[in-house]
Amino acid sequence: MWRRRLTCLFGGEEKRVDSRTIHAGRGSSPVADAFPQQKFCDNRIVSSKYTIWNFLPKNLFEQFRRIANFYFLIIFLVQVIVDTPTSPVTSGLPLFFVITVTAIKQGYEDWLRHKADNEVNKYPVTVLEDGKRVGKESEKIKVGDVVEVLEDETFPCDLVLLQSSRDDDTCFVTTASLDGESNHKTHYTVPDTVKDVESLHATIECEQPQPDLYKFVGRMHIRRDGQETAVRSLGPENLLLKGATLKNTKKIYGVAVYTGMETKMALNYQGKSQKRSVVEKSINAFLIVYLCLLVSKAFVCTTLKYVWQNQHGQDEPWYNPKTQQERDTNLYLKMFTDFLSFMVLFNFIIPVSMYVTVEMQKFLGSFFITWDKDFFDPEVQEGALVNTSDLNEELGQVEYIFTDKTGTLTENNMEFIECCIDGFQYKNHKFLTETDGLCETDGPITITLNKAPEELEELFLRALCLCHTVQVKESQPVDEIDGVVLDQVDGFSPSPEDQCAFIASSPDEVALVKGAMTHGFTFIGSDSKSMKIRNRDNRVEVYELLHVLNFDPVRRRMSVIVKSESGEVLLFCKGADSSIFPRVRKEEVDRIRVHVERDAKEGYRTLCVAYKRLGNEDFARVDAELREARLSLHDREEKLMAVYNQVETDMILIGATAVEDRLQDRAAETMEALQGAGMKVWVLTGDKMETAKSTCYACRLFQRGTELLELTVGALGEGEGKREERLLELLLEYHKRVVHDTPPSKTGLHRTWSSPGQDYGLIVDGATLSLLLNASPDGTGSHYKNLFLKICQSCTSVLCCRMAPLQKAQIVRMVKSSKGSPITLSVGDGANDVSMILEAHVGIGIKGKEGRQAVRNSDYAIPKLKHLKKLLLVHGHLYYVRIAHLVQYFFYKNLCFILPQFLYQFYCGYSQLPLYDAAYLTMYNICFTSMPILAYSLFEQHISIDTLLDHAALYREVAKNAMLRWGPFFYWTMLGVFHGLLFFFGVYCVFSNPALLPSGQVFGNWTFGTIVFTILVFTVTIKLALDTRHWTWINHFVIWGSLAFYILFSFFWGGITWPFLEQQRLYFVFINMLSSMSAWLAIMLLIVLSLLPDVLLVALRRPRGRNTRQIAAVTPLSYKHLKEREW
Repeated sequence: MWRRRLTCLFGGEEKRVDSRTIHAGRGSSPVADAFPQQKFCDNRIVSSKYTIWNFLPKNLFEQFRRIANFYFLIIFLVQVIVDTPTSPVTSGLPLFFVITVTAIKQGYEDWLRHKADNEVNKYPVTVLEDGKRVGKESEKIKVGDVVEVLEDETFPCDLVLLQSSRDDDTCFVTTASLDGESNHKTHYTVPDTVKDVESLHATIECEQPQPDLYKFVGRMHIRRDGQETAVRSLGPENLLLKGATLKNTKKIYGVAVYTGMETKMALNYQGKSQKRSVVEKSINAFLIVYLCLLVSKAFVCTTLKYVWQNQHGQDEPWYNPKTQQERDTNLYLKMFTDFLSFMVLFNFIIPVSMYVTVEMQKFLGSFFITWDKDFFDPEVQEGALVNTSDLNEELGQVEYIFTDKTGTLTENNMEFIECCIDGFQYKNHKFLTETDGLCETDGPITITLNKAPEELEELFLRALCLCHTVQVKESQPVDEIDGVVLDQVDGFSPSPEDQCAFIASSPDEVALVKGAMTHGFTFIGSDSKSMKIRNRDNRVEVYELLHVLNFDPVRRRMSVIVKSESGEVLLFCKGADSSIFPRVRKEEVDRIRVHVERDAKEGYRTLCVAYKRLGNEDFARVDAELREARLSLHDREEKLMAVYNQVETDMILIGATAVEDRLQDRAAETMEALQGAGMKVWVLTGDKMETAKSTCYACRLFQRGTELLELTVGALGEGEGKREERLLELLLEYHKRVVHDTPPSKTGLHRTWSSPGQDYGLIVDGATLSLLLNASPDGTGSHYKNLFLKICQSCTSVLCCRMAPLQKAQIVRMVKSSKGSPITLSVGDGANDVSMILEAHVGIGIKGKEGRQAVRNSDYAIPKLKHLKKLLLVHGHLYYVRIAHLVQYFFYKNLCFILPQFLYQFYCGYSQLPLYDAAYLTMYNICFTSMPILAYSLFEQHISIDTLLDHAALYREVAKNAMLRWGPFFYWTMLGVFHGLLFFFGVYCVFSNPALLPSGQVFGNWTFGTIVFTILVFTVTIKLALDTRHWTWINHFVIWGSLAFYILFSFFWGGITWPFLEQQRLYFVFINMLSSMSAWLAIMLLIVLSLLPDVLLVALRRPRGRNTRQIAAVTPLSYKHLKEREW
């Protein structure tokens, strides 16, 4: 059983072969004996972490891997084994509380995963068995089963499409849950499969499971009675992935090829790497200091104990003689035992309950982001989403922001603006023309005609109507579409998109098809073998679709090969200018280039369109090569790419298109605020430089006075060797200008418009970045990289264009690992942004139109870019201040707690006698002081939300982990030492005359410890109340309620005889203590003296100036004291 589970989990048998063989329908096949029998994984999905049997041991093992939990476990075992001065309950109960709370939280989360798994595994499906439709649970599907899926259902496993209810043998799916693309995608049935799948005899050979969603290589052997076996190629267009949803298709049948944990969805499911916040790193550093302090205290007390006992008469006093066993005990063993006892006595200096408080603060605090009504967007009908609560405080420490352009800075809502045909400009909605030369930058007028030849116009518009993967929505009849088109041919309806419904994987393609409609050519539908368009004369043209050369991010273009009604074979190609220009005749480029560059400067997305006529011999050769490459099981993509590159040459350039992608609402305001907060914004995009540059100006990332520095292929020139030399020259020149000649800023990271000096912006493209990041063996590449990084860090903004997804992650990694380890944040909306989102310290997903893969892989998700401003400037700032104060406060209050215990040893002969009762030791961190700081860390607003939004510079006050540096840490430590000394010696002075009762009764050591503990609890709680700036009823309830609970607990604990206690040390101690006026006076006086510095510091700080705003300053004294600053 276990072996099978492990085999399924890791996706294969021990002896794994390169391909798998599947018999469709699992029926008998005449060719079955020719293939080896293989065993496959079942269709169960397992995302849960525990089972009911391994939860306890596995969860305990994981929790005790944390150093603090393991430390307290050792302390607890020492208390059980060794005769220590305190009960094992004092360490065991807090540890049990922490372990239990964490286990409940993790168990609940895993129960949710089990519940989700069961919903998937028990989902009802229909399978064809022996010609009958049989209902099954999803987990019982086996490889080779033929499965029926209805419209709007999710595919239960990875299927090869055999039959569709559509007449064109296609189906539409959405894969938003897989790759983030929310648009409809078209998939095709395997050619020549029989319509009756029940009588299908076929064998499928395909590759073993692998996680690439866009890659699938296989072939299908179809056997027919009395005929030769037909072999058909299988590709990603034939594969329906588990997790995708069937759309606009009533029913399909498919054969299961990958099931369960071998599906592409399961193979792509991987837990995100654990991101640790800077606060967690600070906690670990502080913990080491306090561990050293603990060991030092135990060592000092152990040493002084034996020094004191070596004095005459102190080792064995007459009133406490040793037993014979004690005399025979080894001296070094006894010293070690005493050292452990002192470790146990002082172990409460390590705040184990802080970890569970921090986890609760992060978990509960994350709901405030989800509940924030300002994050709700009416368009998507959703608000913010928190995928991980471990990084809330990291939102307040961001130094670098890496953002995508399309869909993040812009709306990803494409609108056709204009096109250029043979050098003439055609505006949208009006068939207007403009000759070259009307713009000064276009050069001299070389053409005297007022528009392009009609033949070229129609060829260009046909290319727009044919070179795409757009489908007409099935729910809208073709006749109705035809009727709409008739009204639009001459009348130019103002909003044709409201009357036609198109389905496409890219909004660019829909915009281009609709743009062609405004100029008289309308795409009216297609099937697997033909495409139909209506021309200006209302005549329907039918083209046979021979091949589709799909878009590829490396090629950056797509093509179709079609045959017209006259028998002419045409190849239409569209793509980025950098991809098309090298493949067309050079004399045609100049006429189009000026328009492309001008449109790019206006911020439009541009595509170039070209065509090529193929003769019968050429097409026959290309057709044979494409079919051969598609039937290959090995290196299919490389072979197809070679054929694509071969046929897409010597084309004729027709024109170019311009599509507008508008800026998101308040994008410029958001970027300006983030830069004012000291964050540097880098734009990482795949778009061309001119388009991205225009967007940066519109977003105010580049100002009119910003001097732009370029590191692009155009600036480097031609030739590989010359490029490297020129690159070094530019790097040295820019480094001297930006780094050496610019005076350093004294106020940290911020926009230089607030200070004198020149602003610099850097533009780099993907090709140049490859030269920079690929270090050569002689080390020059590393030198290039260092120079480049220093230049980037000295610029106000950086634009990286023509970037591949992997290069985006490389940029983030380069900055993240630079000197100082700056905190990075990546924000994007598409599947191509996932790599940089996962690479950054904090990943933000935008709930845009490119699906939800970025959202699922992010740490936080927001509907629009404008919400990033409040997320960082308000929530991030407040979360960091809250948790930083929580951490410092925990160490402070525990030092106040344990220092009197340490001092007490000097007055009790180092006998390890505890100062506090065991109940107080146990309850101090669990009940008496835990709730006030938790409430503070959830509700504190030391600055109003409006002020934080209006004054972005306040974000810099807490930047670079300002509140958890060593300076503030030592301040809190010194404050704890001061309070601990005051508590102990203040009460010690009161006890100079121990007869504090009117009756003359003498107080003992337990009364002494109780008075110290009472002062301690009241002081640390009221100290937190003084630090609180935003009071809610919850703060009042937990602060004053905790103090009231302590008093009530002390009354009942010491006022009642508890039968389960062998000895009751505090019996009537607390009640007798409160009957003494001297004790009352001492308690109140010492509390006032302890808090007097805080009160005076607040009282003596007076506002300066008439119009002042109160803001919190990061000072070494207190983070909640007010600093008045004029605005």
